[in-house]
Amino acid sequence: MRFLHTADLHLGKRVGEFSLIEDQTYLLNQILEIADHEQPDGVLLAGDIYDKSVPSGEAVEVFDAFLTALAERGLPVFLISGNHDSPERLGFGSRIFREKQVHIAGVFGGAPQKITLTDAYGPVHVFLLPFLKPASAAPFFPDDPPESYTDAVRAALAACAPDPSARNVLVAHQFVTAGSTEPARCDSETISVGGLDNVDASVFDAFDYVALGHLHGPQRIGRDSVRYAGSPLKYSFSEARQHKSVTLVELAEKGNVSFRLLPLSPLRDMREICGPLAELLRAGAPTQDYIHATLTDREDVYDAAARLRQVYPNLMRLDFEHDALPNTPSKTAASDVARKSPFTLFAEFFESQNGAPLSEAERALLGDVLRETEGT
Repeated sequence: MRFLHTADLHLGKRVGEFSLIEDQTYLLNQILEIADHEQPDGVLLAGDIYDKSVPSGEAVEVFDAFLTALAERGLPVFLISGNHDSPERLGFGSRIFREKQVHIAGVFGGAPQKITLTDAYGPVHVFLLPFLKPASAAPFFPDDPPESYTDAVRAALAACAPDPSARNVLVAHQFVTAGSTEPARCDSETISVGGLDNVDASVFDAFDYVALGHLHGPQRIGRDSVRYAGSPLKYSFSEARQHKSVTLVELAEKGNVSFRLLPLSPLRDMREICGPLAELLRAGAPTQDYIHATLTDREDVYDAAARLRQVYPNLMRLDFEHDALPNTPSKTAASDVARKSPFTLFAEFFESQNGAPLSEAERALLGDVLRETEGT
């Protein structure tokens, strides 16, 4: 049994003034091409389908087209809500969609939904657990209401009682840790202060594969078969060095699980560049990539953003930073300061901030300014 695992589509997301809907549509079509080539037995969508609980009409249309294309291919879809989704909105029409093998778990109902597929090795049970908080789980376990995220997920999974002799797959959307080990995170992911929303990976021991969503970098946590697929698209510059993919999971006989990361190629990459303005402008032909530029020019640069957009029209962010030594606290004693002239003090301060001394022209200008000041 083979599944394509992806998550964190965040359809409708904007980064600053830029809408990413065209980029998202491009990658969803690429996932459909991968499905045509790999011929999986199902698709696992592990939450955060939309970027907002009330998605835009454009985002809903894009996802509707994607689900329709999967259904036309006869591919079962296993879909849960994430923390960015509205469970009720995502679950709308779910009972009707089952007829097309589109299985949606939007609202938690006391236990994960269970769907069973069969292959030459026997049944594969797929369990769908939407994003779960202790408060959402508590009404279903009044005798022992969970106080932590780990307790909530543990109680929910105990209610579904997976068959230990069969192959069991779980689709979930949580921040999962393994003891003191935490997964790699990005700026675009919201994690509670102190990691209070973590779920320990040990609660998943009964499952042969755990298809996770919530974190944007593809990675394992605890064991190889507990995995984040990562987002198919970069959503912040903290993800600039990530390589996006979808995960192809294969379950043979019980205990034999393997996977491959299938790379995705974006319509526009998200990159960081750094250097003097003139050097960045000479870097090459204009590119449509999303850019975070950091200028290291010592002198003020006039209209830097407009000039950069001639080569990088999708400039998202512009910072200024001297390519100099880092700032360091002055070790000069107060008595030393008192003995030094204003000219010397300013020259030392300038060099400490810029990593280079004043030029002859700058020294002359400073002298003129100080003389005028002393004359007033």
